[in-house]
Amino acid sequence: MKNSAFQLRNSTNWLLMLCIAFTAVQCKTAKNTSKTPTLKPDSREMAFRRDVVAYAARFKGSNYLYAGKNPNTGFDCSGFTSYVFSNFDIKLSPASREQEKQGKPKNIRDAQPGDLIFFRRKASDPIFHVSLVKSNDGKSLWVIHSTTSRGVIEEDVLNSTYWKQYIDSVRDVISK
Repeated sequence: MKNSAFQLRNSTNWLLMLCIAFTAVQCKTAKNTSKTPTLKPDSREMAFRRDVVAYAARFKGSNYLYAGKNPNTGFDCSGFTSYVFSNFDIKLSPASREQEKQGKPKNIRDAQPGDLIFFRRKASDPIFHVSLVKSNDGKSLWVIHSTTSRGVIEEDVLNSTYWKQYIDSVRDVISK
């Protein structure tokens, strides 16, 4: 009797160890079968920002038109940014002076793709221009904007003798 009780206890322990080992192996070898990679919130936002910039870049070469708000007739600066963001369900005023009040303020060195750069001639003057950030490495600040003389273009405003002097503020209209 003692012998069979000992055998039963050993068999139970053996079976318990086998179950634990099997479960551990199953947990370790389980794979994520999702086709879509899980993105961190920051990388989702950066992907969204890249999409905004890529969409804006599609309109390079579009004509300038005062108060213009679409690619068929042309854009002014704020009509361009408003049009681009409307494609992503972000509603911006069609006036640069009002856009400058939307979103969150940022330091220029922290400007990211998709942020808006605003320009002012003097501190007492109203905002007169807006552009959309394409890239910022601290040495150059590439934007896409609609200019009166050249229409929608890409330009490095930090290395522009004209634009650099008028940079006033940066707004983030993407981050929540």
